Amino acid sequence: MKALRIHERGGADLLVLEEVPEPQHVTGDVVVGVGAASFVPDELDWPGTWTNRAGQDRTPSVPGHEVAGIVTEVHYGTTGFAVGDRVCGMTDWHRDGSMAEYVAVEARNLAPLPAALDYVQGAALPLAGLTAWQGLFDHGNLQPGQTVLVHGAAGGTGSLIVQIAKDTGAHVIATGRARSENLAKELGADRFIDLALDPELTGVGPVDLVFDTVGGPVLEHSAAVLKPGGTLVSITAPPPVTPPDGRAVFFIVEPNRDQLRKVLHLAEIGRLRAQVGAVYPLSEAKEAFLAKRNGVPGKIVVTT
Repeated sequence: MKALRIHERGGADLLVLEEVPEPQHVTGDVVVGVGAASFVPDELDWPGTWTNRAGQDRTPSVPGHEVAGIVTEVHYGTTGFAVGDRVCGMTDWHRDGSMAEYVAVEARNLAPLPAALDYVQGAALPLAGLTAWQGLFDHGNLQPGQTVLVHGAAGGTGSLIVQIAKDTGAHVIATGRARSENLAKELGADRFIDLALDPELTGVGPVDLVFDTVGGPVLEHSAAVLKPGGTLVSITAPPPVTPPDGRAVFFIVEPNRDQLRKVLHLAEIGRLRAQVGAVYPLSEAKEAFLAKRNGVPGKIVVTT
């Protein structure tokens, strides 16, 4: 099969498309014929890209941790799916990923892909959608009527945070660059803060929850805008300041089939949509990584 691989530590310039053996699968796995795949821009810096769970080198490795496609093989003893099922979900951090024609995935990390969703949406939703869901509800305990401040609101993850928070009944304040204002409001934001004009968030009133996808100075200033008992959630780095009488949380998304089903259902009924900035064929997957590094907004998806 064809797969995008990297043979030594480095950046996207070192990615190569080549012929490789089809993936080996074990108990609990299914093999998915990849219809579309997506990735996180900095995943080539992650330890799991280079080592297995035992800490042993596993290069050359295949990047990409979001997949949508059709089950082509079911390992003996694996339950829940059959050959021909349309699925989507996250792949293991420490195994070869989805930038290939086929990928072996633990079945428990996949969910059925609704007929109303194509492979592009199916690949763009799992990681970002689960990140939004877990940050808002597992870590942020968001309730209807609360106010949430979303940094990076027009990005691949931030745009889903805005939509899910608004769908929950929250008042949503979005931040970003001026060019992102119209999109953030179209997605449901009630108010937009241009960080170029208010980098220290002095114009933001007390909020119940801050969800940071940007990091840096904006994360440093976020604790000060929380109400007593509020929560600061970040996926970029541990917050440097803990809010008074509140909580500061840094987390890494985890696969969760039940939560993914809920995310997909919102998309199926038209209340959630991933913002896809570009779609590339697998033959141009390296260019897809380079495009994201150069600032293409939203999710980038690679199709086979």
